[in-house]
Amino acid sequence: MFARIVSMRLKSNNAAEFTQTIEQKILPILRKQKGFRDEVTFVQPNGTEAVGISFWDQKEHAEAYNSGGYSEVVRELSKLVEGTPRIQTFEVSNSTVHKIAARSAA
Repeated sequence: MFARIVSMRLKSNNAAEFTQTIEQKILPILRKQKGFRDEVTFVQPNGTEAVGISFWDQKEHAEAYNSGGYSEVVRELSKLVEGTPRIQTFEVSNSTVHKIAARSAA
């Protein structure tokens, strides 16, 4: 499994609208993407920063989304986010929710 971590700075007083936009606009986009498994979104208590972690079956699926559907997500969030979101990618090594155990060292 593969994960994309997107960090972003929210414009003032937009945390509630950000959360609603994720639920109503972004999740439907993600659910249409091949290999999409899950999305977890965090908002800092003061509402100035947010992090979204999306989980994908394979790295190739996440990369295909990055060069396709992600531009639509950026458009939807543009009025709520300051600057450009920071994207990092990782191989998932452990997860209780997704039932992934650590692999043995070869």
